[in-house]
Amino acid sequence: MPFVILSRQYLSSLSQKRDSSTSLPHQDVSGITPLRSGVTDVLCEACDQLGWKVPTKIQIEAIPVALQGRDVIGLAETGSGKTGAFALPILQALLETPQRLFALVLTPTRELAFQISEQFEALGSSIGVQSTVIVGGIDTMSQSLALAKKPHVIIATPGRLVDHLENTKGFNLRALKFLVMDEADRILNMDFETEVDKILKVIPRDRKTFLFSATMTKKVQKLQRAALKNPVKCAVSSKYQTVEKLQQYYIFIPSKFKDSYLVYILNELAGNSFMIFCSTCNNTQRTALLLRNLGFTAIPLHGQMSQNKRLGSLNKFKAKARSILLATDVASRGLDIPHVDVVINFDIPTHSKDYIHRVGRTARAGRSGKSITFVTQYDVELFQRIEHLIGKKLPAFPMQEEEVMMLTERVAEAQRFARMELREQGEKKRSRNDDDDTEEAIGVRNKVAGGKKKKRKA
Repeated sequence: MPFVILSRQYLSSLSQKRDSSTSLPHQDVSGITPLRSGVTDVLCEACDQLGWKVPTKIQIEAIPVALQGRDVIGLAETGSGKTGAFALPILQALLETPQRLFALVLTPTRELAFQISEQFEALGSSIGVQSTVIVGGIDTMSQSLALAKKPHVIIATPGRLVDHLENTKGFNLRALKFLVMDEADRILNMDFETEVDKILKVIPRDRKTFLFSATMTKKVQKLQRAALKNPVKCAVSSKYQTVEKLQQYYIFIPSKFKDSYLVYILNELAGNSFMIFCSTCNNTQRTALLLRNLGFTAIPLHGQMSQNKRLGSLNKFKAKARSILLATDVASRGLDIPHVDVVINFDIPTHSKDYIHRVGRTARAGRSGKSITFVTQYDVELFQRIEHLIGKKLPAFPMQEEEVMMLTERVAEAQRFARMELREQGEKKRSRNDDDDTEEAIGVRNKVAGGKKKKRKA
């Protein structure tokens, strides 16, 4: 049977690959025998249905150890299958001892929480696993009702979970068996430390804890000491690195022509799907409007949009109804969108480690991809830090500058309309308190007419 072969692959790979370098100092893993550490047939079948034919490196390292009942620290680059590495051991343990409120998964962003929930439900569909997502931006009453039904798995952002632990009557996690902290470095960088401390105080000490991250920071090491008991470290990549099949480029440009260069690259690489990262919500929105006015199918995703609209944007991009997703760093972690061909760092990330996560949206799970980073005269130092972190010099993306300059007039006109639309949206929000995600692009004539009306009023 192919499912048994799959689980044996985990075991044979484990015995070949595991050595003393994967354990923490003074941790002896020689006593872990992988002989009975196979994933059960029912879960292997679920993997097969999801198209997971061969386990990834982090899964080969982490799953057999987790099935032995050990705490795990998983260090792996983004897009390496970390979710499967903690979901499968949890579901297997749930099969052996069924219980409500069995596992808690903490994530830094709402979108990642929904994605993890989808994977739990897909993997556990044949065994009736129920999961609930507890994140901000959604009505607390409906979440309280979902928690009252006592799902098997809760996937949450720390802030909203603490809110429920303190205010939702009858809800507690005193029987919890598994705690997972996914993207732990980002959870701590987003100042969730006090919330994480509160959660650790109200869950049982006698539990299994998995800590997964792409990068190991001092804060993560401190959390590891506080939350994990005799963990086994499964490090697929110990230094900061990007995946091998990712072609990385930069372009050095004057900041006032950034929009023109962006339009040039989108035209040059037409037919691909793009993820464009901006540093602020306002710039994400402005650039999305600019590109729409030039005929591109662009859609924004940022923290000032309502949760429903954020999920709507993400789903339209996943369904390929839109080819360009403009996002702030809210989307740089964990989101698995299989068909991102090109990542563009329109605004260079201020934290070099965020670069790893941004470009990790493409070239996922063995596929190839491109990333292009815009470097202006103000970004040189930040760019040098990125090159130092990843340990390589990036080549320049080939450009025809005369062609870029020919676009400036059209781009300037689109910039003017984008500014007008942003102003109109701001006025709408103030009058109706409505958060529009600009999906309904306003016709050029309407905009011009609106501008004339405003002049007459003035």
